[in-house]
Amino acid sequence: MSFIRRLKSELERPREERPFGSGWLSGGGALLAGLTSAALLAVMYFPGLFSTPDLSKVITQAHLQLLLQVVLLVGYAFALVSLLLSRDKILGWTALFMIVIVSLIGTPDDGSTLTAPLYFGIDFFILNVVFLGFLFVPLERYFPQDQDQTVFRPEWQEDMFYYLVSSLMVQVLTFLTLMPSNLITGYFNMSAIQEWIFALPFVVQLFLIILFSDFVQYWVHRLFHTVPALWRFHAVHHSAKKLDWLAGSRMHFIEIAILRGFTAIPMFTLGFDPAAIQAYVLIVYFYSHFIHSNIGWNLKPIESTFATPRFHHWHHGAEPEAIDVNYAIHFPILDRLFGTYHMPEGRWPKYYGVAGEQVPRGFVKQFLHPFTKKKVPEAE
Repeated sequence: MSFIRRLKSELERPREERPFGSGWLSGGGALLAGLTSAALLAVMYFPGLFSTPDLSKVITQAHLQLLLQVVLLVGYAFALVSLLLSRDKILGWTALFMIVIVSLIGTPDDGSTLTAPLYFGIDFFILNVVFLGFLFVPLERYFPQDQDQTVFRPEWQEDMFYYLVSSLMVQVLTFLTLMPSNLITGYFNMSAIQEWIFALPFVVQLFLIILFSDFVQYWVHRLFHTVPALWRFHAVHHSAKKLDWLAGSRMHFIEIAILRGFTAIPMFTLGFDPAAIQAYVLIVYFYSHFIHSNIGWNLKPIESTFATPRFHHWHHGAEPEAIDVNYAIHFPILDRLFGTYHMPEGRWPKYYGVAGEQVPRGFVKQFLHPFTKKKVPEAE
């Protein structure tokens, strides 16, 4: 068996074959630390190419160096534990090899600042995985909706790759997101309403951004379900058969561009304070991971007002009753108003995925899926 196949086989080992104390979890953590340290090193050597301008103003080389040292230390410890406990030591040895190589290369002494007109957000990816992973993974382990679901569930690699691609393409996605708004403001003089909106209190502006964006998102989302050509793109997102904080990242690039571009129109055309926009971006980024998460909290007191994991899980359900319901991301009242609300008392969906349609596995095949001819089932 080749190294890659052996490593993949070990990562996908069934839960019953990797009990606590088998060294599998520490090996996975060590491998993640090795990959993270390599990515951090790339950011430090080529900050102009692999870091986002906004983050580089806040996170200095000193911060990155401290984070790298912590990640390497944790990686060394996890790799050692895995090598001591595991029978198949491929995770531990692979992680240790990566960590040693990164340590030998070391950090740049000259503060290299390679400039480039195009940048890739590796730092954005690292911070997201570290922050959101440390936030949601423990919550999903201690308060799971699906008791049998593991951290490294089936297809987690695909969703992590989607997460990586969307982070690397942050510059392109930002350009595509702003394009519709720039076209509108370029053709229409909206200075009067922009001045009025900008003068509103911060909290009012934030609420209006969430409300307007959710309204637009509701109808764009609904179109992705009702227009066959658009559904082919959205089916990729629904193809996840297990939901957790990472599953929401599985979205076709074309859908991301369309959804963000239209949803952002109210934010960037009506004159909202940039601080309120930034606050909304932070909220929606956290919230989108939360509603996809495998957290089984009883949130009945607020379920009728705010979208919860149970509300959005029904949107992803594969049962007939779960088809084309719960489009809102923040406010379920939109689904109540337009007849798409579905929240059966105390129940969660039993199955997830796309009912009656085969979406291929793998990033490349899923990217091409909307452009391929839909297969018609043969008559028996």
